[in-house]
Amino acid sequence: MKPTLLAALLPGCLLLAGPAQAQAPSTPMAAANAPYQPSATKTNDLVHTKLAVRFDYAKRYLYGQEWVTLKPHAVATDTLRLDAQGMDIKTVALMNGASQQPLKYDYSDKNNLRINLGRVFKPGEQYVVYIEYTAKPDELQVQGSAAITDAKGLYFINPDSAVKGKPVQIWTQGETQSSSAWFPTIDRPNQKTTEEIAMTVPAKYTTLSNGQLVSQVPAGPGLRTDTWKMDLPHSPYLFMMAVGDFKIYKDTWRGKEVNYYLEPKYAPFAKQIFGNTPDMLEFFSTRLGVEFPWNKYAQIVARDYVSGAMENTTATLHGEQVQMDARELVDREYGSESVIAHELFHQWFGDYVTAESWSNITVNESMADFSEALYAQHKYGQDAADAHNYRYVQAYLASPRDAAKNLVRFHYNNKEDVFDLVSYQKGGAIVQMLRTYLGDDVFFAGLQKYLTDNKFGNGEAHQMRLAMEAVSGQDLNWFYNQWYYGAGHPVVSIDYGWDAGSKTQSVTIKQTQSGQVFQLPLAIDYYVNGKAQRQRVLMTQASQTFTMPLAAKPELVNVDAEKFTVWQKTDNKPLTESLYQYSHAPLYVDRREALAAAVAAQTTSPAARAVVLAALKDKFYGLRIAAIQGLKMDDKSVAKAAAPTLRQLATSEAEPHVRAAALVALGQLKDKKDSKVLAAALANQSYGVQGAGLQGLAEIDAPTALARAKALENDAHLSGAVTGVYALHGGREQWNYIRTAYDNAQGRGRYNLIQPMMQMLGRLDDPTAFGEDVDRLQALAMIPQLRAYGFDKRLVDAIQQGAAAQAGKPHAAENQAKAAAAVQAIQAAK
Repeated sequence: MKPTLLAALLPGCLLLAGPAQAQAPSTPMAAANAPYQPSATKTNDLVHTKLAVRFDYAKRYLYGQEWVTLKPHAVATDTLRLDAQGMDIKTVALMNGASQQPLKYDYSDKNNLRINLGRVFKPGEQYVVYIEYTAKPDELQVQGSAAITDAKGLYFINPDSAVKGKPVQIWTQGETQSSSAWFPTIDRPNQKTTEEIAMTVPAKYTTLSNGQLVSQVPAGPGLRTDTWKMDLPHSPYLFMMAVGDFKIYKDTWRGKEVNYYLEPKYAPFAKQIFGNTPDMLEFFSTRLGVEFPWNKYAQIVARDYVSGAMENTTATLHGEQVQMDARELVDREYGSESVIAHELFHQWFGDYVTAESWSNITVNESMADFSEALYAQHKYGQDAADAHNYRYVQAYLASPRDAAKNLVRFHYNNKEDVFDLVSYQKGGAIVQMLRTYLGDDVFFAGLQKYLTDNKFGNGEAHQMRLAMEAVSGQDLNWFYNQWYYGAGHPVVSIDYGWDAGSKTQSVTIKQTQSGQVFQLPLAIDYYVNGKAQRQRVLMTQASQTFTMPLAAKPELVNVDAEKFTVWQKTDNKPLTESLYQYSHAPLYVDRREALAAAVAAQTTSPAARAVVLAALKDKFYGLRIAAIQGLKMDDKSVAKAAAPTLRQLATSEAEPHVRAAALVALGQLKDKKDSKVLAAALANQSYGVQGAGLQGLAEIDAPTALARAKALENDAHLSGAVTGVYALHGGREQWNYIRTAYDNAQGRGRYNLIQPMMQMLGRLDDPTAFGEDVDRLQALAMIPQLRAYGFDKRLVDAIQQGAAAQAGKPHAAENQAKAAAAVQAIQAAK
């Protein structure tokens, strides 16, 4: 699962009203605050699940027949409990050859189907239960979460064709325990079953499910039955079906089918969207020492999907955001492609070996998040991988509430709560730390052993620890106890000293977080006469000083030289050393940290300004963007020094995101001679460049920019740029556009419009428009997930600033009263 996590979005959202400051971890909540969540007890084991289903598009029903094969796990039993959510159960029978023996059952709670088997079955003795049922997913009273926004399992998309231009589709979403909304099963991750699904569908549609398509036969006028078979066991939450008008692009890898299912209009771009999949299959198979274990791999794109993507075994389902046309692909970054790597890696970590319980979701999701940078390193280089890791770690560090959570989380109130910045971003970074500590040969041998020992079964973090210990010969309890079974991260300060008499450099590191002291293996690089000498140290105390005899005072001491430690640090090195670090230390994070120091000092230090200017031409595009965005353009000396490079980047830079950033900065020069370059960008094939040209033009010629924005209102790709111009220069008429765009947006698109709404507030004198804006900001501030991250306080600040900006305007009193009432309601909410 790669969710469009609300939590993952929040650090970006928090930046809307100013930089988010990393904070010290909160004290972990007492375990008593949430119940212990054990692995599900196994009374019966699933063995094989055979389904025959057909669909009622008008009623949004599934009519199903199921033959489920089971066996008692450890002790004899005469009962069976199956999860079955909100169904009509018509028949329950024990199969005796081809005949059926009706069974007594209780289904009074409409969630648990309790069956009396009629006799006692011994451990390992297989039996088959037949169930005929109707699934009614749209009638379920279920709630989603921030990670997976709905939980009804089976989705009919535009089944009556009421929405013109929108495809008719059916698809399923099983994680966490929603497969039981469309077939009775033991809906727990520690169950494994083989599978056969026969889907009767309109003959004009294409189907996809797990495993191989073994037959397609006519099933009456306009109908066809497709049978899909999965001969290897996997968990029920990984079952999937999809039905709709999809065009299949056929690829291969080592003789296996690798297919991409897209809406017909996007089919010409299938190779551009998914074309690296065979390379990923080869890379992951080789790197893990375990060949892709399934008989095919398909990826399908669905409308209105309830999360980001889902790793159904052999058949990943993606949300529509991955589906792009030629122009959209111009702006695609690896962050958009990384979900393809993430879901594919799950075919090993999650599908081949599945988390024993949701408490141990780290062995699924942390591994998949780790794989994103792993593939980036292989395909796009070390800088791309490090930038990806850095962004994820910063997202975690910006969320103090998540620092209070263990990675392996045995205590929680809702299983959906484990899909968060800890299981994903922090967990992936912890895996990278372990890789760095053990070295690649040992680390990947450990992963190979974990996968081999637990294949087609289940795993926990302890089993991964044991595999790593077996291949490394080391006791790794210290690592797993602090990073997997403990919460938080180190908060450190780093200080330096040079003893000229003994020619010894000292480094003092102090951990200041509450709670445990972390054991930290670190590399320290000392640069003397331009050459680095590496010292490996192990920090075991709250405050520790490390020394190194050197030939001369070092130009730079680079603590955590491998730059993978998850910590929040205050590094008290002199500015001169930070600036030296930019040009001499090799890694992306080295240069990123040096650039941050240079940005802070650029208006007072010519040397710092020189580093910022040098970074405008950094070899990695992400740092070029960071340098552009870090320029203090309101400082005349900075603006004058940067102008020639900005003009060059704005006209000749090949990477569209860098060019877009340069265009925005060019506008901040407010030099009318740049108007032609900015206007010319409005014809660029990159939507990002086009939007940046509009934003830059607004800084120089607001009336022209407003007119050009009006002409671009109907292009959804440019709505961000249009709303940005309107927020800064528009009025009542332009508010209508922002309001409508916000109301119609979903997911990330809606959150991207919060900043323009906050900016617009002070410009709206009309009480109706002002009130509409305040109402929407107030509603956002009431969302519990946002309040948990302190976002309500940012919205209160925005409302109060908007009210203050009303001073002297005709309707100031009325608007300020509206704002005050909203602030009072937000602050009174619990």
